[in-house]
Amino acid sequence: MHVLEVQNVKKKFDNVAVLRDISLTLDKGECLTIIGSSGSGKSTLLRCINHLERVDDGTIIINGNAFVRNGVYEKDSVVKRICFQTGMVFQSFNLFPHYTVLENVVAPQITVLKTPRDEARRRAEALLDKVGLSNRANAYPSQISGGQKQRVAIARALAMNPQLLLFDEPTSALDPELIGEVLNIIKELAAEKITMIVVTHEMSFARDVSDHVIFMDRGKIEEEGPPSQIFSNPKTERTRAFIQRALD
Repeated sequence: MHVLEVQNVKKKFDNVAVLRDISLTLDKGECLTIIGSSGSGKSTLLRCINHLERVDDGTIIINGNAFVRNGVYEKDSVVKRICFQTGMVFQSFNLFPHYTVLENVVAPQITVLKTPRDEARRRAEALLDKVGLSNRANAYPSQISGGQKQRVAIARALAMNPQLLLFDEPTSALDPELIGEVLNIIKELAAEKITMIVVTHEMSFARDVSDHVIFMDRGKIEEEGPPSQIFSNPKTERTRAFIQRALD
């Protein structure tokens, strides 16, 4: 059984097609990266998978359970239950500014998962150690760097025990010298076989960490395959031009 199945998904904004008949599958432990120019529909696809956007048509199945089928959604409680199996790491961190780093990881466990505070705190401390931020647990978001904020956001997403982790251009808001520290954490998660989709502009990262790569262009999947194909021997001229320009 696939962790994720996306079948013939379509999405428009103001009658402009943003997703054009998108289909893909993802198996447990796989890392899928999605590349493409800005505006190609990459982030919208993630937001539809996580139910932050509604599709106009198509089917999305997580761990065998469809929350939308042929454009028809299940009732809200079912959608919420299914989509709780996903975790999202955004471009802009989305931390609570009035909570400490530790509490940013503790609070969602208590609120959403109903985890007892002591247990939530232990898990939060372990995850902050995992992302190298044990020494910043009592700091506030305004007191840490962008790279550290994104690592807190990753720890927070992991704390929710997701079956599928979604990264929406996780380094796009970072200064160049901070990008590596976030990518290294994601590489470690990929090595641990955390099931994930990463939308990224970092071509070297996508080439090194992916099990599978999708190149999107103008709302559709232009080409997909293993990194060796996409980066070394692309089949379409559009993919070839994008890769050459991105690597240059």
